[in-house]
Amino acid sequence: MMLDIQYDEQGLIPAIIQEDGSGQVLMMAYMNKEALNKTIDTGYTWFYSRSRQTLWMKGESSGHVQEVKSIRYDCDADCLLVLVEQTGAACHTGHHSCFYRTLEGQELEAPQFDPHKIYAGKAGPGILFELYDVLLQRQQERPEGSYTSYLFNEGLDKILKKVGEESAEVIIAAKNRSKEEVSYEVADLIYHLLVMLVEQGVVLSDIFAELQSRRS
Repeated sequence: MMLDIQYDEQGLIPAIIQEDGSGQVLMMAYMNKEALNKTIDTGYTWFYSRSRQTLWMKGESSGHVQEVKSIRYDCDADCLLVLVEQTGAACHTGHHSCFYRTLEGQELEAPQFDPHKIYAGKAGPGILFELYDVLLQRQQERPEGSYTSYLFNEGLDKILKKVGEESAEVIIAAKNRSKEEVSYEVADLIYHLLVMLVEQGVVLSDIFAELQSRRS
């Protein structure tokens, strides 16, 4: 019988992920009740993204999954400790653990993987979340030389113009009956749609919820 877990006012509880055997702390993320239940049911870690407001499975796109060995809670039942067997890197930077730097900025371990290649050969829906997060970062930081920064700097009218242009390109590609051309142009359209969603403050979970409501 599971203890009455103490979730915070957002319905979340922090979960510390520790490597079984070595004892190395790998990462910290948040779970809600559904994420915890999915973690228990599937035997792999699931979390709740506060920025995307949706559930996500660790390693769903990269293959760097965490097989759960045991789950513990602290004395106040408001923090979880999840012991896992880690496949690949726990950190999106390619490091085995997210805690790879000292306060002075010294790296204690080298990355195991090139983060730009983590998703190579493992295409899946997780790339949408990854791209959304990159676009959100571009909106906040506006690095020079970035096409995404250019779009945000130009504003909504420019973004919507590109959405319209890319929609027309998809139509032309479909009329040409070319799968390669359709794939290329649809990818362009999705990118510009995601830019528009970020500009509007719409998260992917909003779209997924709308689609789910229509299916129901």
